[in-house]
Amino acid sequence: MLRQESYDIIIVGGGPAGATAALYAKGRGLKTLLLDKERFPRDKVCGDALSGKSVAVLRDLGLLEKVRELPGASVQTVTFGSPNHTVVNIELKSSGLKHLPMGFVIRREVFDNFLFQEAREAADTCIEEFSVRELVIENGEVRGVRGNLAGNGETIEFRSRIVLGADGFSSIVSRKMGLYNHDPRHWVVALRCYYRNVSDLTDHIELHYLDEVIPGYFWIFPLENGYANVGVGMLHEYIRRRKVNLKIALENAIRDPVFEDRFKESEAVGEPVGWNLPVGSKHREIFGSGFMLLGDAAGLIDPFTGEGIGNAMYSARLAVETSEEAYAADDFSGEFLSRYDERLWDAIGAELKLSHKLQQLGRIRFLLNFVIGKAARSEEVRNTIGAMIVNEVPKKKLINPMFYLKLLFA
Repeated sequence: MLRQESYDIIIVGGGPAGATAALYAKGRGLKTLLLDKERFPRDKVCGDALSGKSVAVLRDLGLLEKVRELPGASVQTVTFGSPNHTVVNIELKSSGLKHLPMGFVIRREVFDNFLFQEAREAADTCIEEFSVRELVIENGEVRGVRGNLAGNGETIEFRSRIVLGADGFSSIVSRKMGLYNHDPRHWVVALRCYYRNVSDLTDHIELHYLDEVIPGYFWIFPLENGYANVGVGMLHEYIRRRKVNLKIALENAIRDPVFEDRFKESEAVGEPVGWNLPVGSKHREIFGSGFMLLGDAAGLIDPFTGEGIGNAMYSARLAVETSEEAYAADDFSGEFLSRYDERLWDAIGAELKLSHKLQQLGRIRFLLNFVIGKAARSEEVRNTIGAMIVNEVPKKKLINPMFYLKLLFA
């Protein structure tokens, strides 16, 4: 066994959570090792949407202007389509962010590679095609990782007092610590396919609530050069209960009379690809002695929108902040690192709970038709929902019965 030098932080996974952690670690003077089992650039199945929260973190890291230059689309509006095919456009306006786009749609192959290359420059050591096989555990505390490079059977060990698991929904760090749990009540499965020549693409992202995929939706997100990210996502519990085939559901959505003209001249680029989304409708255990879980490994995906990059990047910032404090206190116990979990859920827990309730409301066809129908007829309702999306008005309004009573008279 080859024992390598020690680091302050070992980051397992170079996606948005891991790359962001490496960037913040550099700013705090922490010696960092960044590992990923793939070689970049690599594709990552996703809706490719970057929310306002992602924009805020990118701006904090000084990377927003570079991201603007990446091929993709800026987003200023969300289009919602109800089950009865009423359509409403909600403009995303924020009084504090008038000069910024409210989001982007950038293919993950492009965005992740950009962020990873920035992180490579920030990390003390960066190794691609390295598969972590085991965690080094001493006296009940994680002290490092063991694994090997692709094509090389030799086991390599890296040491650190803190390991950050940013390695996605099937996280090896989570599995080795006995925390992985696939609960279909808190798990969304989605299918994505890229298309070219879809008509009527604008700066809107489109979410259409079709009967076949409730609770869930059919989406059309614009990309660069006439390309679009098209897909369907649905709660796993309902997929199993109804025996839904997502590939057939996607084909049916595209052939729906409401959408078929838009896809008449289009062409699929490759086959539809599926992936798993552990959503934040459940507060999972995400820390322990010597380790913390970030992003999808921590199950931080928004239950209502399915967007996870913003929360992943935010979790990275808090994990690095906690790591710096742990070194200052020379305390790497689970009790000390619990402050990461507390801060994270203080910051986004209420939002995730509300999104879970909105996801539950999204199972009710009548309410979807009612709210979207009212929004289509009332500028006041559109402005209220837009303000909720950008967090200027609490989302809890949408789960308050009085909101719907007021809508009756809007």
